[in-house]
Amino acid sequence: MENNVKQDEIEPSEKSDNSQIELFATPEGVLAIKSPVRVKILSMLRDGDLSFDEIVKLSGRAKSTVSSHLKAMTRDGVISSRIDTKDGRKKIFFIRPGYIGKLHRQQLQEDISAYIQRYIASENDPFEFFRLIFHTLRISLLNQGVNIDPILYEAGLKVGDALYEKVKDPDQPTFLSNIAQFWETHNLGSVEVQSLKPITIKVQDCFECSGLPYLGRPACAFDSGILESLFSSYKQEKVKVMETACYALGDKACRFVIE
Repeated sequence: MENNVKQDEIEPSEKSDNSQIELFATPEGVLAIKSPVRVKILSMLRDGDLSFDEIVKLSGRAKSTVSSHLKAMTRDGVISSRIDTKDGRKKIFFIRPGYIGKLHRQQLQEDISAYIQRYIASENDPFEFFRLIFHTLRISLLNQGVNIDPILYEAGLKVGDALYEKVKDPDQPTFLSNIAQFWETHNLGSVEVQSLKPITIKVQDCFECSGLPYLGRPACAFDSGILESLFSSYKQEKVKVMETACYALGDKACRFVIE
């Protein structure tokens, strides 16, 4: 499998404890920003758009250093710029859509330890061991700046295609009941249909994200892929699944809206 995740280059003069990384989805894949200078610039830009001179002043770095990092992040598709309406000779820099979030390595390591302790407390439950493997692998990849959500989503689409024949039914309530039963039987979570217009599904004790650290974004790419495939087949047209609540957002359950 081709690795579509790349990392920025840290200058030899930069000191870093690698305690924080920033993740961005770019046209070429996921980019992990580890350079302390770039992390600082991005932190400032998240609070608002800034001119070159403002970035230099707030960062405390030389103009040549700031210019080099801005050019690199523009090339990588992380930031962009526009002409300053007050002065056509200047540019205003801003973060492009695609920002995924920031992660702290220490917290990720603590989360892995928590998963291990939960498995030990489960008295060797085979399902909990599988959950341990899945979550530990995912957290370890995040720790390296790798976002596997696109891979999980594509896998979910394929699983949904194969699963449809098992749960399909022309009667919508029965179809929804079959989905809920499948989720329950396979320990994927407890499903509740909250609305039919639009179809809104609530999942408690979600296998995919329950126990993940706070990421500031929905994390159920695999479930979203399965549901999108199932309902696209059922409606015989392409549908979109929006995850509007998630454990990784700090919510007490996950919620999916089929549009």
